[in-house]
Amino acid sequence: MKRPKNVDGNETSNGTGARAGGPTDGEHGQVPDPAAEAASAGAPELPEATPEEKAAALAAERDETKDRMLRIAAEFENFKKRSRKEQTDAVSEARERVLKDVLEVVDYLERAVGMQAAGHGAVDGAALLKGVDLTLRLLKQKLERYEVRPFEATGQPFDPRVHEAISRIEHPTIASGSVAVELQKGYRVGERLLRPALVSVSAGNGKPAAPSEG
Repeated sequence: MKRPKNVDGNETSNGTGARAGGPTDGEHGQVPDPAAEAASAGAPELPEATPEEKAAALAAERDETKDRMLRIAAEFENFKKRSRKEQTDAVSEARERVLKDVLEVVDYLERAVGMQAAGHGAVDGAALLKGVDLTLRLLKQKLERYEVRPFEATGQPFDPRVHEAISRIEHPTIASGSVAVELQKGYRVGERLLRPALVSVSAGNGKPAAPSEG
């Protein structure tokens, strides 16, 4: 009867441990990456740029920046020219619209004068008054088209922002400090003042104030 061979315990445990754990790197058990080690070990270091190369790179960057700034300046100049032209065109168009409306009023007035001239000096007062009234209404319609409207002043408290006083007069009913007479209408364009109203301000009724009781 044959006796079994003695198996060394250390060899069995070492062999089994080596096969089970695989190759290790140090005591942390990390597997090294041969490709990474080869790349880090074999990568050549780039030589430092020479002063001439640095100067050439700076000059190229300077030229590129200069060209970019010149393009921006040219575009801005073109923008300013377009803006001025658009503004000039807008002002011209607005002026032309106003002048065409004024010319229409002039046409009405010329017709009225022509009709009176055809009468060989005879003046038809009723017809003339009617023509003037129609022309005035037409002119007011034209002004309203541009948001030009008069504002009421008589009886309102005097306001130097919208009223221009030329005198003070006594008035039997309008309180002192209010507009007694509107001599020339004031006008607004939208919410802006176009022309102040020319007014006379009331100084009261000229009677002494009644004494207060007590």
